[in-house]
Amino acid sequence: MKLFHALFLAGATMVATFSAHAETDAPVKLGFAKCAHCVSMGLVPDLATGVKIEAINFNSGNDVLTALVSKSIDVAQVTYLHYVTALDKGFDVVAISGQVNGGSELLLPNASPIAADDWTGLKAAIFKAKTDGKPFRVGASRGNAQDIHMRGMFLKNGIDPNKDIQFINIPNPADHLSALQRGEIDMIATVEPFASQILQAGAGKHFDYPYDQAAGKLTNLIVTRSDVIKSRPAAVQASVTAVVKLVDMLKADQQVWIQAIGKYTGLDQKIAAAALKNAYPDYAMYRGSTQAIAKMMRDLNYISHDVSADIDKNMDYDFLSQATGKPKSELGY
Repeated sequence: MKLFHALFLAGATMVATFSAHAETDAPVKLGFAKCAHCVSMGLVPDLATGVKIEAINFNSGNDVLTALVSKSIDVAQVTYLHYVTALDKGFDVVAISGQVNGGSELLLPNASPIAADDWTGLKAAIFKAKTDGKPFRVGASRGNAQDIHMRGMFLKNGIDPNKDIQFINIPNPADHLSALQRGEIDMIATVEPFASQILQAGAGKHFDYPYDQAAGKLTNLIVTRSDVIKSRPAAVQASVTAVVKLVDMLKADQQVWIQAIGKYTGLDQKIAAAALKNAYPDYAMYRGSTQAIAKMMRDLNYISHDVSADIDKNMDYDFLSQATGKPKSELGY
């Protein structure tokens, strides 16, 4: 019996060890979007220990979210807007870390008579266009952070984005410049580094950084699914730890960030450097602000349900706390 017991314990230990190795040996598929504050995620594989991470680039956050919920990838960089939208649709998504915030800018055609930050003038132009039967056309990539930042600013300034403007969906932000140049839109809510590309090409002018609304500067979240957390907790932990290392690195050295932007967007270093003036690395997850974002999105008819309970349930601070050594009270909870 003693021999049997010893063999049983040895076997159980071997199984547990094999399972732990299998969990971390399989690569974690990590998806991220093509924007200045997103593409730094391509650096995460080199910062990971104890797990192999395969970084996959997508054109937009919508594409990344689709890949996550369809189980094509394991971990995703999306936006707070994507996270709230996913919860509204009943998708299994769990936020596990912040990443980089900011990156949004509202631009006008150079010929526009509206001055920077002149919301009174913009509102007058929008209502005149509406009265004249030629709606003011605002372009953005539907479903990304810039879309919600823009809509929140409109709402705060007495402009109904669902009734007072004509929304033009331009899914790939790389196409924002050409849409502005061709006169297809009267304003663009765009993302870095494409905002800096437009400005440096002389194709548009600055109007506002749209952060004076419920979402503030909040942009990116790292999310996964509950089945991934259950089956691969060590791999999820290693991934979050690598993201924390990334944030610390971006704060200390922007040159690696600039190189990543060039690699994934093809834009030169001058544009990349300008883009980073509007980017704020931060691994915290802001629960209270996420609740405010969800309320704003419901006010805008962007979502149809109250997801406040789902937000509290599906923000897991354990991995971030382990990676940073900080309690969740210091991480945005």
